[in-house]
Amino acid sequence: MSANTIKLHVDHTYNAPPSVVYDAWLNPQIARRFLFAAKDGHVIRAEIAPHVGGRFLIIDRRPTGDACHCGIFLELRRPRHMAFSFSAEEHDHNPDRVEIDIEPLGAGSRLTLSHEMCAEWGAFEEKTRQGWKHVMDGLERVLEQTDRLAS
Repeated sequence: MSANTIKLHVDHTYNAPPSVVYDAWLNPQIARRFLFAAKDGHVIRAEIAPHVGGRFLIIDRRPTGDACHCGIFLELRRPRHMAFSFSAEEHDHNPDRVEIDIEPLGAGSRLTLSHEMCAEWGAFEEKTRQGWKHVMDGLERVLEQTDRLAS
């Protein structure tokens, strides 16, 4: 990590095995229910090409306008690791890097997310951290709902 970047970390524990947590990030029907959806918005578009070099695009319709989240998958090692570029603009030439590591934890798993962003965005570090926590809480709700439906 260079002096021109900030690296933040967020983790969350799930009552689901690593493969279920991992796959949720790559399935557009599941991801649209938790990924980047603001509390007052709803995802209107979720496209995910789950292979190295594949792109993703999530558009969340909010009262203030549509929020675009996009990137390219850089590493995919199911069910333990993925890395992707990340930007709020489709043609950003200086995207952030996000890495997700998932480790088994008893019958569940722990997801650790690392987000490396340009230091010039330092004023948004806490807002970014809270955004990822919101995503992880949303994933937990989706996994619990899916588990209840399967029972």
